[in-house]
Amino acid sequence: MIKNTLYFSFFVLMLSACKMGTKTSDPTLRDFTFEPVKGIRYVEVKRRFKDGYSFNKEGFMQKPSWIIQVVKEDTMSAWSPQKHRMQNFYLQYDHGNVYNFAAEFFKVKHISKDSLVFQRIQVDGKVIASDVRSDVNMTFYAQDYIKNNLKARAADLQKPTKADTAFIEKRSAQVNANSDNAFAATNPVQFIPKSKIARVEKISTVDRTNNRTEAYDYMFPQYIIRIDRAYKDFAYQVAAVVDFQGGIHVKTVYNVLPENAEAKKKVAQGIADIYVRNLFDVAPGTTLGIPHNSEITLTIIGKAIKRP
Repeated sequence: MIKNTLYFSFFVLMLSACKMGTKTSDPTLRDFTFEPVKGIRYVEVKRRFKDGYSFNKEGFMQKPSWIIQVVKEDTMSAWSPQKHRMQNFYLQYDHGNVYNFAAEFFKVKHISKDSLVFQRIQVDGKVIASDVRSDVNMTFYAQDYIKNNLKARAADLQKPTKADTAFIEKRSAQVNANSDNAFAATNPVQFIPKSKIARVEKISTVDRTNNRTEAYDYMFPQYIIRIDRAYKDFAYQVAAVVDFQGGIHVKTVYNVLPENAEAKKKVAQGIADIYVRNLFDVAPGTTLGIPHNSEITLTIIGKAIKRP
């Protein structure tokens, strides 16, 4: 009799525990649920660092681009630029107000029918990284709110602000004072050939399978310049700062022995001064239309005339 009573008591406790649930299994136990905003389509209108700017000092620009819609408590739909349609993702609750969908972690900071605010975070193991990778706030407005309340277009709301322009003007003045300093230009350097014996190729390093987005192409721009009818064959790959006036300043020559580095740097600088500057119009990199020093990787290949 006692044994049966113990079994019955244990069963009741287990049943009660199941009914109580946890935050993982029962959304009503969390700080909020997504139920009140289900079916509302939101457009990301701004993406800012914690200091309120769209840019950091290295020149990386946060571009708002997401379109999302809560399908149900465990499903988030997001616009796929590749597939040109909304695509469903599992909306996984992690802990606190942290969720995961579309291979990204987000901390939900605000939720209403008009707007959402997510903090994009980097999670290593089970720890939220405290560096710049978690220093991103994304604001979404409901499409109806944009149209009917703000009477605006999402594209206009997504543009950089006057504060962003002031930040870039200040940052440009800082780096332009010294040709050793630079930051990435959202509109990178352009080499415009002036002769048929010279051509240029800008290398794209975008690789979505390894999370290399289009930002890599302006943060770390790479070029190959080929010159025919050079005085002799040569090939150099260099890191160079292109200043706000289009001047080229070689900083490092790659793939050379340390004892030869300085001599090779002088040769590479001479090639840049004589060949590149004479055979190309060099347009400096710009951000928000402001020219400034920016760093590039440049491979220069010269081919001598083949004599009989």
